[in-house]
Amino acid sequence: MQDKPEPTQNTHHKIEKVCVYCGSGKGNNPAYGAAAKTLGRALAAEDIGLVYGGGSLGLMGEVARATLKGGGNVVGIIPSFLSEKEKMLRDVNELIITNDMHERKKLMYEKSDAFVALPGGIGTLEELVEQLTWSQLGRHHKPIVVANIEGFWDPFKALLAHMKEDAFIRVGLDVSFTVVDRAEQIVPAILAAASSEPDIAPEIAITAKF
Repeated sequence: MQDKPEPTQNTHHKIEKVCVYCGSGKGNNPAYGAAAKTLGRALAAEDIGLVYGGGSLGLMGEVARATLKGGGNVVGIIPSFLSEKEKMLRDVNELIITNDMHERKKLMYEKSDAFVALPGGIGTLEELVEQLTWSQLGRHHKPIVVANIEGFWDPFKALLAHMKEDAFIRVGLDVSFTVVDRAEQIVPAILAAASSEPDIAPEIAITAKF
């Protein structure tokens, strides 16, 4: 059975590393790759480390290489069975090879102060939903930002709204995260969410509660 994270003692904390969930493919829209590069550069510029899935392909590779190119710190975490399939990136500052997916996700959680979901596939969705669930249940208070590039996550937002309408997301169990439309908004949204002054950048994001 997978270990669950311990509750965070306070809701405001310094952001030193951000976990980015995203696709091992690039998708059909060039805006996704551009967003990954923009995010990587922004993390490096703010001296915020990247924690990600360890691959060199797709959006994963784009965000990691952009962070490294900007002088940022990158931690790649990848299970051994994916090391060839996703062409693990060996040039990162720290490369951790795990035994399985559960260990990978646990370490990504433990090493990160916030989470970002760029466009991706079912694996990206699963990782995002896991963090939203733990947050919903009060297991952590780390910021979660959904980068809704070109409306990629609109169907997901609609599904959550449908769940709430049908009373599967009940009062007192809101699913809360921050939605941004442009990659330039991601880091400011994380810092605003982690700050004791959550309204310091109201123009850069909306906080969704379902």
